[in-house]
Amino acid sequence: MDQQWKIETRNVQAGWQPKKGEPRVLPIYQSTTFRYDTAEEVADLFDLKTSGHFYSRVSNPTVAGFEEKLASLDGGVAALGTAAGHTACMLSVLNICTAGDHFIASTALYGGTLSMFTCTLKKLGIEVTLVAPEISPEELRGHIRANTKCIFGETLSNPSLKVLDIEKFAALAHENGMPLIVDNTLATPYLCRPIDFGADIVVYSATKYLDGHAVSVGGAIVDSGKFDWSGGRFPELTEPDPSYHGVVYSQQFGAQAYIVKARVQWIRDSGAYLSPMNAFLINLGMETLHLRMECHSANALALAEFLEKHDKVEWVNYPGLPASPEHDRLRKYLKRGSGVLTFGVRGGMKAGEKVLNSLKMAAVVVHVADVRTSVLHPASTTHRQLSVEQQREAGVSPEMVRVSVGVEHIDDIIADFAQALEQV
Repeated sequence: MDQQWKIETRNVQAGWQPKKGEPRVLPIYQSTTFRYDTAEEVADLFDLKTSGHFYSRVSNPTVAGFEEKLASLDGGVAALGTAAGHTACMLSVLNICTAGDHFIASTALYGGTLSMFTCTLKKLGIEVTLVAPEISPEELRGHIRANTKCIFGETLSNPSLKVLDIEKFAALAHENGMPLIVDNTLATPYLCRPIDFGADIVVYSATKYLDGHAVSVGGAIVDSGKFDWSGGRFPELTEPDPSYHGVVYSQQFGAQAYIVKARVQWIRDSGAYLSPMNAFLINLGMETLHLRMECHSANALALAEFLEKHDKVEWVNYPGLPASPEHDRLRKYLKRGSGVLTFGVRGGMKAGEKVLNSLKMAAVVVHVADVRTSVLHPASTTHRQLSVEQQREAGVSPEMVRVSVGVEHIDDIIADFAQALEQV
């Protein structure tokens, strides 16, 4: 692959490089196993002495094509496909945190991620401290402990749409010898490459904009290859692993130590690997990522401007609006504003429900970030497991309506919301 290619070209060309006589399009390798000639060849694969595919619970050629493309788009050294975005978020932390460890996360996160961090990981003996994304460096330093292993945030939070100050959190993480992990789902590598701003690990729900068509579930972890794991805080990467005959990941795999460990330890033991069919579909969707993200962003801005002026709308939250408090950070970190916005209807939750129920083209679905315009009430769905106080900390109010603006014609999108608001 030409390293000078623009991201638009990489969306189409990166990952799968066919040789003479091979398929032009990334094939679906729907096979659990792969043939070798000798027992020694397979033994070397199990001992991590050579690379190759031997069982699709750990690696697969179709998934590898997707992984290589995403790593290229993000500017990382390697990527790992996972069964879901939720899997990617969980394994990104578990790969460096064990029982008794601690990490810091922004409060502006997807509700399912917050529940996982505060409940599920707590049961595993891993503690999280949640901090506001606006926290000052001085305050943040006060939350860092000797056993703090990482900081976690979202580039563009779902659904509060806070733009993470990546450089601020990266500087504080590196100052204390730990990595910054960033969920880049709503931004995608087309709108933002967190690694360029200091992030060390990037995670995705590939189910969203990477797939873009609501047909496949998947996730991914991208390793920047830039973090130095040898500082003494991460013995699992710098000391022998008894499950692999004493391999020391940082020594044997260098810049790819983190992602190799995540694959051969966590994916091996959990089986939560991306399927070949879903990898094929997501890779197909990524070929038009740049085209879709331009349209999503333009349509979202136009709808936000319409709602901002409507007398039945109390507030609109979209970072692309000049009046948004997130606008300056958006201009720093993202090319455009992405395709998600939120708003509140005058009259509160009941009025908002009336609008949702009156939409004709936009559908009420528990999903975000595909070609079709969709709406949701976060307080009663994605953030339902959180208390009212936790919801507000995550930027979710009772009247909030989340809109994932699709790529339909903007006139039709606006007309649908206009007629729905007339019903209030």
